Amino acid sequence: MHNRLNEKPIFQSMKIQNLLLKKISIIILLFVFVLNATAQRNVLLVIADDIGTDYFGCYEDHADTVDLPNVRKLLAKGVRFQNVWSNPVCSATRAGILTGRYSFRTGVGGIVNGIGGSGTIDSAEITIPKLLKTYNTNIAKAQVGKWHLTTEAANRVLYPNKMGFDRYEGSFGGTLTSYTNWSKITDGVSSTVTNYATSEAVNNAVTWLKTQSSKPFFLWLAFNAPHDPFHLPPANLHSYTLSGTTMDINNNPKKYFKAMMQALDTEMGRLFDSLKAMNKFDSTDIIFMGDNGNSTRTAQIADTSRAKGSVYQYGVHVPFIIAGPSVVNPNRVSGALINTADVFATVLELFGYTTWQTQIPTAKPVDSKSILPIIKNQATQVRPWAFTEIFKLNTDSSDGKTMRNTDYKLIKFDYGAQRFYNLTLDPNENNNLLTGSLSYNDVTNYYALCNAMTTLVGSGSFCNNAITTGVENFNPLNKDIKLYPNPSKNKLYLSFSDPTFQVSEIKIIDAVGKTISDIKDMNLQNGIDIQAYHSGFYYLQIIDKKTKNSTIKKFVIQ
Repeated sequence: MHNRLNEKPIFQSMKIQNLLLKKISIIILLFVFVLNATAQRNVLLVIADDIGTDYFGCYEDHADTVDLPNVRKLLAKGVRFQNVWSNPVCSATRAGILTGRYSFRTGVGGIVNGIGGSGTIDSAEITIPKLLKTYNTNIAKAQVGKWHLTTEAANRVLYPNKMGFDRYEGSFGGTLTSYTNWSKITDGVSSTVTNYATSEAVNNAVTWLKTQSSKPFFLWLAFNAPHDPFHLPPANLHSYTLSGTTMDINNNPKKYFKAMMQALDTEMGRLFDSLKAMNKFDSTDIIFMGDNGNSTRTAQIADTSRAKGSVYQYGVHVPFIIAGPSVVNPNRVSGALINTADVFATVLELFGYTTWQTQIPTAKPVDSKSILPIIKNQATQVRPWAFTEIFKLNTDSSDGKTMRNTDYKLIKFDYGAQRFYNLTLDPNENNNLLTGSLSYNDVTNYYALCNAMTTLVGSGSFCNNAITTGVENFNPLNKDIKLYPNPSKNKLYLSFSDPTFQVSEIKIIDAVGKTISDIKDMNLQNGIDIQAYHSGFYYLQIIDKKTKNSTIKKFVIQ
């Protein structure tokens, strides 16, 4: 009887243990499932060709709007970036995305095989797919669609593969002769395609994705649309009523441009549906962007010289949306300053590769800044300025460089002219501040930008030293004072023709007349340390100990 009494508690204890084991097993299985679901990240980069912000109703500066339901769906699960700069033309933008480097570093400053010509990309460049292979050999990497970084010479059609892509399938050059009769390169092999190019790109993307099984993937989908030649897309892809005659297209290019945009959006929707069917959509971060502003035929500004190909806002301000599982607190709008070259670091870090910088040699500096902190809602800015440029093999007056900060923008054309705008007050760049009187704030921002450009490019000077607030009008001493070496990087020394001259105080003054250092006790034989200051020009105010008079000397920090 005693033994039977003990059997029940033992039996109950075993039952409880079994239940606990089952629960623990379920928890472990759920944990593994969640871990696997969250560990895999895919990135889809979609580029629309020749499209700025002004056909997108979701952008504040739009002048027209096209019904793009699939692009709009990204807004609810993503971040829309208001201040993104591309290069003025497509080849340069694409080189910057692929390498994370500005054009003056890659040599791709214009349109490959286009007007003015451009250098082509070096296959030795370190690229997104090359680094992803270093990070995780299991990540599948493909580019589908427009390449336009090298010529279609026989020894160059394998460049996409040499630069890290497992698969390349698309149009190699810049412009299709026809959207329904065009040449396609597939891993170095050429063929003629009669399928509508926008649809073919999605077909190729979906086919490749289906072969990847459970592999994480990076897919760069570069549409040719809505780049010319303008045409009437297949009727099932758009809602416009158009005749499609050559005369009508020539007379109304904007209408056909809009139909091509809508066709692109429809096919994007088909791609999204395919990702859902493959259970890949919810694990995919999607980047949608344009590669430069609208062309002159579709531009909605009076001065079309400021469209594609120019460093003015209309030529470089592009739509940019990131949506997907990595976005924290979606349905946001960001005013952060972004360069399209920032896609490079962002894609790497979306995959979790946060130490990619260790693979970058000193001789090949990368300019890209990851915008993951903004995506994660941990920061509002990742860079203090944005920069872009254009330069061609056959130079012309539009070649130049530009940089902006939150409020101001400086343009320096290669032929020497400068333009300076307050974008907050003058977003359409109508008032060149350099033609009038500058406020202290204007001058401060001018020198902040021109000094930053000088430091970035590392050659020449982007500053017009004649721009000042009157610092040179300080009462000069009747003394012969020399500064050397000038320019300098580390220390500045003074020499006086009068050996009895005594200095009571020296002030270092910036370009706009603000005292940034006041030195009263010094040994001039040891020199004045200037290492802490940014490159640019400054003034030294030297004060006589006896008379308290002063003189001003200009010097340059390299």
